[in-house]
Amino acid sequence: MLPRLMAVLLLSGGLLAGLGDSAAAQTAAPANAAPANAPPAKAPPANACVPPGGWADAAARPLNAADLLRRAAASPAVLLGERHDDADHHRWQLHSLAALHALNPDLAVGMEMFPRSVQPVLDRWSAGQLTEAELLRETNWPKVWGYDARFYLPILHFARMNRLPVVALNVDRGLVSRTAREGWAAVPANEREGVGDPAPPPASYTERLRQVMAAHGPGERRSGSFERFVEAQSVWDRAMAERIADTHRQANRTVVAILGQGHIEGRDGVPHQLADLGIRNSVVLLPWDEDRPCAELDGRIADAVYGLGESEAPAETPRPRLGVMLEPGPEGVRVRSVTEGSVAAAAGLTAGDLVVAAAGSPVREASDLTAVVQRQAPGTWLPLTVKREKGTAELVAKFPASPVVE
Repeated sequence: MLPRLMAVLLLSGGLLAGLGDSAAAQTAAPANAAPANAPPAKAPPANACVPPGGWADAAARPLNAADLLRRAAASPAVLLGERHDDADHHRWQLHSLAALHALNPDLAVGMEMFPRSVQPVLDRWSAGQLTEAELLRETNWPKVWGYDARFYLPILHFARMNRLPVVALNVDRGLVSRTAREGWAAVPANEREGVGDPAPPPASYTERLRQVMAAHGPGERRSGSFERFVEAQSVWDRAMAERIADTHRQANRTVVAILGQGHIEGRDGVPHQLADLGIRNSVVLLPWDEDRPCAELDGRIADAVYGLGESEAPAETPRPRLGVMLEPGPEGVRVRSVTEGSVAAAAGLTAGDLVVAAAGSPVREASDLTAVVQRQAPGTWLPLTVKREKGTAELVAKFPASPVVE
């Protein structure tokens, strides 16, 4: 992980450029200077609002990176937006976090991805007491978030490497869902996970949420459902804003929050709730895809946006496959069927087997076994413990040197 992280930090020059002293700036070559024989950079589309590698304000006017980042690093909170499934957005978040940390080491990293209930696990991660596998298992990542963990692990490693606290910003999904069904007033105070009453949302946010609901069809527009939907979103935003505000005030740290961009665009959502909590100078930063309509740079969408180039399709890396269908079982997961000619078949797994451990770690649900299998390197062996009618069996799944692409 360290070589990859170092490479990421070296690549963040576009964000860090201009942060050195003036004397160095006068004698050093430009940070983005290319070798004389380098091929020319691909020109952005003619209609690109924000050139790739540059910062602009909410009206597409260029910004000085050094001035912007210094201001952000001195603020109580910096909100970094994302589209959850976009790898470039997460790379930009990591680069921005590194740039801010260079200016202000007293940071905390807030993450929408985790509910408050797993905060003790995140504390152990930041202290260097957990492996990646343990972190994902103990936070129940597939259930609490579910997006590809590889997008977020570099950010989590950066926080741990620098011993920065990672703060769980979210609440249990059930609280937001219940609010959408029943309304906030119907949730007893002792079941609100400590969340206070949200500030009424601005009209711009309500209208944006109306458009979101309309996109789901007329079945979602029953009487009262829209009002509860808005209320649920506001409760969600309030919960995350409270965690950011409390962390800043109690730890005296700038909180760099990793959030879905819908929670922060237009300074609605979380920034609005932060202002109600007395933090009116949070800084909202967004990645800007080169094909995003320029009309959305409406003068208020964010404090600044960072231009991204054309996304590169990721190379498909074949993943190891065990070759089984699973279903819940007592004390483990039951094998429903085994694919002929698979690794599982060669290991001796059969339908009806109850898998209770993999590589020495307990298997309580299908995601536990999936996570272990996905970490297997080509050509390695995976010990499995299974229970059968006649007792417990120890099997070994032998993965081929070159995984088969299905």
